[in-house]
Amino acid sequence: MKKKLALVVATALTMSMLAGCGAEEGTTGSQTGTQENQTSTKVINVCDMEVEKYVTLGEYKGLNVTVPEPVVAEADVEAHMQLIYNSNMSAEHGIKDRAVALGDTVNIDYEGKKDDVAFAGGTAADQSLTIGSGQFIDGFEDGLIGVQPGETVDLNLTFPENYGNEELNGAAVVFTVTVNYIYPTVSEFKDEVVASWGNKNFASVEEVREFSNNYLNEQAQTEYTNQVENAVMQTFINQCQFGEIPADLIAQYRATLQQNIEMEASMYGTDAATWSTYVYGMDLETFLNTYSLESAKQILAFQAVANKEGLTLTDEQLEAELSDFATQNGYTNVDEFLGTNTRAEYKEYYMFEDVLAFLLENAVVNGK
Repeated sequence: MKKKLALVVATALTMSMLAGCGAEEGTTGSQTGTQENQTSTKVINVCDMEVEKYVTLGEYKGLNVTVPEPVVAEADVEAHMQLIYNSNMSAEHGIKDRAVALGDTVNIDYEGKKDDVAFAGGTAADQSLTIGSGQFIDGFEDGLIGVQPGETVDLNLTFPENYGNEELNGAAVVFTVTVNYIYPTVSEFKDEVVASWGNKNFASVEEVREFSNNYLNEQAQTEYTNQVENAVMQTFINQCQFGEIPADLIAQYRATLQQNIEMEASMYGTDAATWSTYVYGMDLETFLNTYSLESAKQILAFQAVANKEGLTLTDEQLEAELSDFATQNGYTNVDEFLGTNTRAEYKEYYMFEDVLAFLLENAVVNGK
């Protein structure tokens, strides 16, 4: 699970208006490579910079990118239908008139014993298990094939030598398993069961299918849009030439990125270093150094396009945008809406959105 660089940079740019802009302007130095653990009390508003000193634009109209068209397979639709159906299942609607087959999902109770004594973690009730998924030790799932719902079987099994539990490594055990019922497959779904859920979105199997199809296509379209944006932005940046980048601008984005990654990590109950490695495929310091520099480059290049194409809002246009937004969202005035944020932050935000839209509108996107 790794996010694309340009999309992460774009997120940083979008979020920059929420962290650290609008104070004293200025720079404390410059660099062309990675940013070491620098901090800065000064803030740069890029719309006020002479960005052409730092970036020479390449071609930015008619950028040619290739992104495969989104496709949702029927198998994916049925898998999603299965998730919905299973999440609404009750024992009374389970299949009980045929034997368990490979690929079935079954509801089971089980108890594991070693030397006729139940061992810790070996007992559970009302558990779902897909036969062939490899969730359980060798022989457990295969041992349920052919079992009729309502039957109880003893499975004589052996834990792997390297199972990771000293008590169970290589141990001979017996699992006593009762198959309660089999979850219906898509071909076994019934309209009356769907209707019994009491969910206003579903009254029939066909409506479940339609929902799954629409949901997956929306997801695929969103992913496609993200990929197109990423490809266009990366192609655009690759065609620009950069000089020395103001160190304060890099430090500004470094602080924003650090704040963002800490917030993302906390939402999932982990720390920024672990999140960086898992999501971005690099350690936290490398992530911050790399992405802060790329963020600074991107915002400079975007502002250069904005200057050339007249895409930066005037103060009057900005005030009108903010006023409309404040009114639509129930604020009494712009200042109440802004809170601790500043107009300069939103000016940069709107600039970024407008330039991105311009690049996309003028790009040539090829499918496969």
